[in-house]
Amino acid sequence: MEEDKRSAKELIQKIVVSKSGKKFGEVKDIVFETQNGELMNIILKNPTKYIEGLGLERNKEGELLIPFHSVIAMGDFLVINEDDIF
Repeated sequence: MEEDKRSAKELIQKIVVSKSGKKFGEVKDIVFETQNGELMNIILKNPTKYIEGLGLERNKEGELLIPFHSVIAMGDFLVINEDDIF
């Protein structure tokens, strides 16, 4: 059985939404651990007012970070389990 593999380039610019349909913004970049390749965070661009008010972690440039482990589906959108982002 072949694994589902995607290029990180495919995820850049995708719209990020919660499983309930709330829009969070768009994928600007993905942060990964250099030693083991683990995907750590999604950096958001054009964040919505909703996500701005949640008090999520930010990087040193002030950009919002969403933990990659909260991703539950990848297709036309990147779908996030909102319960897993804190």
